Amino acid sequence: MSCALALASALLLADPVAATAAAQPAAATAAAPVSVAGEPLFADIIARSARLKAVVDGWSASGAADASGFVTGADFTAFKAQTVELAALDMQGHVILRERGTDGDLKCILRGISEDMPKKVAAVESAADAHARHTALEELAYLLNDNVEVITAPPQPEV
Repeated sequence: MSCALALASALLLADPVAATAAAQPAAATAAAPVSVAGEPLFADIIARSARLKAVVDGWSASGAADASGFVTGADFTAFKAQTVELAALDMQGHVILRERGTDGDLKCILRGISEDMPKKVAAVESAADAHARHTALEELAYLLNDNVEVITAPPQPEV
């Protein structure tokens, strides 16, 4: 063994930080994206969206939305308040992801959902007849379902 190689080995073994770093596997160039679905805020959004979608599906299946005074009734009024809260949570999720500088698609989708939710609820309220209300409820159900699916979908790497 040459003197230089022996000296380098001795110095490497003498410095515990260098020895530890050398023993570690090579760092990946890009970290795999991490799902946010398990984080409390996003789990709450998922649960609320699923619950509200079940309510909309129930109204559609039972024909309850066809009743006169449906949009001024207590059930719809409470539902509307819950959609306002959900839209605010979606916007909060957007802001959190924006501040982290991660997950561009989900960040944008959450903002879009938060902006579309009040419009879909307003479409239910302003529907001219039962058929139009049924269509508006269907669109609202799709939006609520999308809210669940975009958060629970496996994250994709940034492009």
